[in-house]
Amino acid sequence: MFRLFKHQRTETKIDDDPLCLVCSALDFRTILRDGIPREHAVVLGHLTDIVKKDNQCGFCRLVSVNYQYLSQPGIDLSGTTCRLYTMANPPSLSYGDVRHSLHVAATGAYGNTQIRLLKEIDSKTGRAKKFYDQRVGETVDVGLLKRWIQNCEKNHRKTCRTDWWDGTGKDLLRNMRVVDVDLMAIILAPPNRHYLALSYVWGPREDDAYWTVRANLKQRGLPGGLDASMMPNTILDTIQLVRQLGERYVWIDALCIVQDDPKDKEVQINVMNLIYGHSALTICAVGCTSVRDTLPGIRPDTRAPKQHIATVQGLQLALPLPNDRTVVYSTSWNNRGWTYQETMLSRRRVLLTGEQMHFECRYGSCSEQMPATVIDVAVLGQALPASAPPVVGREPCLTLYTRIVEEYTRRELTEVSDIVDAVAALLRVLTKAFKLADGDYDKAFGFGMLLTGCLDQALLWQPVANGPHLRRVSPKATWPSWSWAAWLGGIRYVSADLFGNIHADVPSNDSIGQSLVQWYTVDDDGQPVRHHVEHPPKSMFERDVDSTTNIPSIAITGKIDPQQLVTENARLVPGTLIFWTSYSRFDVIKIDSVESASSAVANYAIFSILSDIPQPSTSIGRIILPSSTHSPTSYEFVVLSRGRGAGGFYDKFGGFYDTKRLGEKYFKCMLNVMAVQKMKDEDRFERVGVGIIFEPAWLNSKPGEKIVYLG
Repeated sequence: MFRLFKHQRTETKIDDDPLCLVCSALDFRTILRDGIPREHAVVLGHLTDIVKKDNQCGFCRLVSVNYQYLSQPGIDLSGTTCRLYTMANPPSLSYGDVRHSLHVAATGAYGNTQIRLLKEIDSKTGRAKKFYDQRVGETVDVGLLKRWIQNCEKNHRKTCRTDWWDGTGKDLLRNMRVVDVDLMAIILAPPNRHYLALSYVWGPREDDAYWTVRANLKQRGLPGGLDASMMPNTILDTIQLVRQLGERYVWIDALCIVQDDPKDKEVQINVMNLIYGHSALTICAVGCTSVRDTLPGIRPDTRAPKQHIATVQGLQLALPLPNDRTVVYSTSWNNRGWTYQETMLSRRRVLLTGEQMHFECRYGSCSEQMPATVIDVAVLGQALPASAPPVVGREPCLTLYTRIVEEYTRRELTEVSDIVDAVAALLRVLTKAFKLADGDYDKAFGFGMLLTGCLDQALLWQPVANGPHLRRVSPKATWPSWSWAAWLGGIRYVSADLFGNIHADVPSNDSIGQSLVQWYTVDDDGQPVRHHVEHPPKSMFERDVDSTTNIPSIAITGKIDPQQLVTENARLVPGTLIFWTSYSRFDVIKIDSVESASSAVANYAIFSILSDIPQPSTSIGRIILPSSTHSPTSYEFVVLSRGRGAGGFYDKFGGFYDTKRLGEKYFKCMLNVMAVQKMKDEDRFERVGVGIIFEPAWLNSKPGEKIVYLG
């Protein structure tokens, strides 16, 4: 069957780790060559026995290290048995027939132990004769990084050489500055524009002595004008890495943007998509919490990889370093707002963590420990696809927009006023790629909201359940309540399922079944600007509401005359959203039921919307509101659009409305509505929350129509 055990004991290598009786009987070279299917896994023994032998057996030590989390007081391991098996190599590996890893599964335990093959050792010379993965040293393997870059430049030309949204880079600023690491000066970018970029965490803004400002800009333009003694560690180490890579130019925002020149900052921020998009490589200081931290692995003693290694029968085996995503996702760098667009826009990026180095491009990713393993999923993910999506229809643009906003708003900003600027580069990419508003970003987006084509869907954002119910306040900027930028915390664009379980992990989608109103916003000059809404595609399973017999449908008949708006209002407030729609008033009451119950902390809750027609306290819909909302209470509601579909998955558990009193659901039977309230000392309204109401119930309330001014 499988030749797994040695027929005779071979001579122990001088540098081999000792093995227990069970492990010494196994022929690890044969196991790696021939493999063991999981269904024929070899029993290694009870986990408790393996843990006891971790000081006596090199292989048992590797197994026990991975299951240390189980060896806690109160956890019974008596019935936990470990079994050894192998898996076939991924297609991307070039190891031939030799499998590159062993797997140990423990019954009743979560996951398994993967033990990877680093290298084979020649029995006669004691030297490595073949490498697979590698030992991670205390400094980064710059030669390996060079090979990764060269391989990408040579073999990924179609995917990684250019940006599908702007392949030429002609729009790069003529006065774009870079750091010349040879001259130690800040100069204008060279004509070939081959440069690297840095993505890092600034830290406390009071620590600003290293910034480029008006007063030192001229001096820093001279050879040697950039005083290394004033540079913080992250920047010094970045300059060193650029030199080691044989490169000369690097873009670092604190040095290349004049920090006390508002005009210069505005111009540079407006082309951040091009700056990072055309960088040959973005260096990501993942392991740094501020600019004063050293860049891990550039200098000795600046990183300490916890790599557990054992030499078994002439094979050097190791546990993989901590999960790449877990390490990166938990860092300060990955939680900062600005670093999101910096990495998502970069064609190539190197991530420097306290454990090891990772390289990513649009083709895939590699790690320092597993340099030959190309994974087709990047550690950080890709907000933008590697190739251009279809430009036709609203779905491709809307999908990218909602994903960007959802991922970005979960991050933190030191300056709350940066909320739109820190993601504007990605929104500019959408503007250009999908030809929104003829490529005019200022017309396509406003306050971070997608105004062109999909404003009806953009308005349907929901706060994450544990988000703070707090307005974003800054003396530098203001944002209207209808924009997610006006509120602290993350947001979601989800299906109607969220109204059944506020903690549900449900995907975002286009929730618009039919656009019902015309939208205007007031520009900085106080003039109303109309925004075109593209009609959503019709599902092959749906039929128009009008074709559903004996079911009345809402018809908003009023129209807005822009000239009349200007004439009748002394001054229209910039940022106001204006639309003519149907309105009515309903009570709301918090739902304390099984489907909304959860041990997770929630600052928002699901409320039922109630009507007295046809009977008192008839449930007609649902809405998400702050948990602190007085219950019961009442709000004015306005119609935004008609929903898509006939309700969500969770609807069958609790009912989004009272079907016994109001009748069965049908396609596009739910209206997307917004609860609003008057702004203090103003005639304008502000957003309270967004929900859904059964259309016949809305019509039963005898709604009125009016112009809504939403601030």
